[in-house]
Amino acid sequence: MKTGLMKKRDDENTGEIDLTPMLDVVFILLIFFIVTSVFITEAGIEVVKPEASTAEPRSKDLILIAISNDGQIWIDGEQIDPRFIRSRFERRLAETPNASVVIQGDRTAQNEHVMTIMRAARDAQIASVAISTEN
Repeated sequence: MKTGLMKKRDDENTGEIDLTPMLDVVFILLIFFIVTSVFITEAGIEVVKPEASTAEPRSKDLILIAISNDGQIWIDGEQIDPRFIRSRFERRLAETPNASVVIQGDRTAQNEHVMTIMRAARDAQIASVAISTEN
């Protein structure tokens, strides 16, 4: 009688599917895609860029800095005091040594803010400084 009872339990277990290995594979793929994804860096505010007839596309490793129409300066989504721009540039250069600065100045922003950023980039020994424009 015991053998019949054991056979019945074995028959019940044969219809089940173990999903644990499939879930492991799904989680490994999820982690792979998260690690290998590229995140877009933004300066922090939306500006209306001036138009230019000569424009060149830039590669990666950019330090984006935005100037609003009322003179606020933004780096990495955070408003920054103009006195601390150079130290922020130096910190970013420690992370990515060949980074270049792209200034996204609003069309109505004053030139003195652009010159302040360019001076800070020169003091931080950044070789490449560009101004972002619309074609």
